[in-house]
Amino acid sequence: MKIAIGLDTDGPLEKTLSRARRLREQGFTSMWSSQIFGPDTLTVLAVVGRELADVDLGTAVVPIQPRHPSMLAAQARTVQEAIGGALSLGIGLSHQVIVEGLWGISFDKPANYMAEYLDALGPLLRGEDVNVHGERVSAVALSPVGPKQTRTPGLLVAALGPRMLELAGSLSDGTVLWMTGQKTIASHIAPLLRDAAAKAGRPAPRIVCSLPVIVTNDATRARERVNEELAVYATLPSYAAMLEREDASDPAGVSLLGSKQQVLEGLDALREAGVTEFSGAVSGSSEEREAALEVLLEYGKLS
Repeated sequence: MKIAIGLDTDGPLEKTLSRARRLREQGFTSMWSSQIFGPDTLTVLAVVGRELADVDLGTAVVPIQPRHPSMLAAQARTVQEAIGGALSLGIGLSHQVIVEGLWGISFDKPANYMAEYLDALGPLLRGEDVNVHGERVSAVALSPVGPKQTRTPGLLVAALGPRMLELAGSLSDGTVLWMTGQKTIASHIAPLLRDAAAKAGRPAPRIVCSLPVIVTNDATRARERVNEELAVYATLPSYAAMLEREDASDPAGVSLLGSKQQVLEGLDALREAGVTEFSGAVSGSSEEREAALEVLLEYGKLS
């Protein structure tokens, strides 16, 4: 199981670059960033990857609704050309409250929309011709979008339900997860994803998992902090369903928190569940964050 780290892209670009340089100096060679309401993550990663040429970068995740697949493919291929490492483009459907409430875009039949989107995006990322005319997505390309010659970015789909896992396994390189525990990955995510990939004749899929990590002597306070900071995720239907599958009552229930040994055991469990890459979302006090970074780096050397 490869060890990565979450890169916070909020705030001025120079601060993001400073954070990335420090993480690279500490030993991290893979970094993942989310796209929520801050700066455009792919643009930021292009700058980060140009400065740190030996780091693999990924988005976890870019919502697809405001972005036509031709535009997103061109942007991703341009970022891949700009950086020295490999780009993994993680995409997702976001949530109804955001898509309809903030963007005014229909959230109707989201899995069908993703299927049509992937039919266009996958070939576009590979620089192939595309002629897709779906109910929601149409895309035509008679030559490569973006740079004509560049490494094909990896493509991952945020997938939790059976239909989405089928799409991720058959039409992409795998999935990128958040707020999903090891029992759910072992019994639900990994089997469905692998089965879909095998039926489609694709290689074994990647399973990238990100969870909060706090190395602490005060687990009670750490749980309270996680639940306070991440309370919104328990209210979103897709994540609430994963917490229920895990028999977890709150976000802290799927987090890696506690002593160094407890966090190491949690990482072992994720690896055994089928996770191929773990991206730590470190939290807590400055001392707890540094301790978490040290544990992740130590585990990465042992893997």
